Formats: sequence, structure tokens, C-alpha cells
Amino acid sequence: MSSDRQIQPTVQQENLTLRMRSLGTRTVLYQQSVATALGLYNNDFLSIDILHEKGPITAGELSKLTGLTTGSVTALIDRLEKNGFVQRQPDPQDRRKVIIVPLYENKEDVSRIYLQLHAEMLKLTSFYSDEELALITKFLGQASAVLEDQIHHLNSNTRNKS
Repeated sequence: MSSDRQIQPTVQQENLTLRMRSLGTRTVLYQQSVATALGLYNNDFLSIDILHEKGPITAGELSKLTGLTTGSVTALIDRLEKNGFVQRQPDPQDRRKVIIVPLYENKEDVSRIYLQLHAEMLKLTSFYSDEELALITKFLGQASAVLEDQIHHLNSNTRNKS
């Protein structure tokens, strides 16, 4: 999606990118509030969300996705397992590895917190046609991919400097 030539953005493009940045900020603030309400550290909660999105993964994969060291991820998994948010299971393909399985969907306090947000988002989507929702969904998927690329790029540059 990127090119070498400089693109002159339109006013609408600038407004959209500013709104996306604003949404990102509010998402982070919301996640911090949820983490606090659940008695978790923010990195712990972000890891739970990553596990929910990606499904069961290894600690090494979680380390790559979060940018945390493997030692930090081990301590994080210990905390989450102790509080019933994840479970360690042997990897069926490689018995030396352990898969981290998210369990938090079954936790009532998590469901209760997200129910109101889910209901409000469904109410918001009811104002859009199926075609508009398909376009918005496509855009959000592509925006997420751009963000993942940027995260990888930033993390690579940080690792190369140290």
C-alpha cells in the first residue's frame, strides 16, 4: 500500500486519518479501563485480547506479537493462568512446546464488561446498510494490517538499535 512517491492527501483523507488516530487513542484508554476493572495490568489484558483474536498460540508467538521478552511473557502467563484467564496445554504437534489457550470468554466479569460495549456497537451499526458495513469492515481489516506492518517495522528498528 505504500509507494515511494509522496501523495498529496485530500481534506477527507486527512480527516479520516485523524479520526482513526482518535479511535486508536480511545481504544487504548478503554482497554486500560477494562484491565483496571478486571484487576489486571494493561499488558496482561492486551495479551488476553491477542489470544482471543489469534486463538491458542505458543508463548514464543505471544512474545513476538506483544514485543515482550520471553521471560516477561512467562511471568505474564503465570499471572493469567493463576487468575483463570488462560490455560497451558501441550502442543499436539510438538510435545516439547506448550500452547496458551484463552479462557476469558467463559469469565462472567469479562462478559459483563463487554456486553454494554457490544450492545452499543450493534446499535451504531444498525444505522448502516449491509454494503456500507462490508466496506467499513474491509477498511478496518486493511487498517489493522497496516498497523501490524508498522508495529513490526518499529519493533525491528528498536531491536536493531539495541
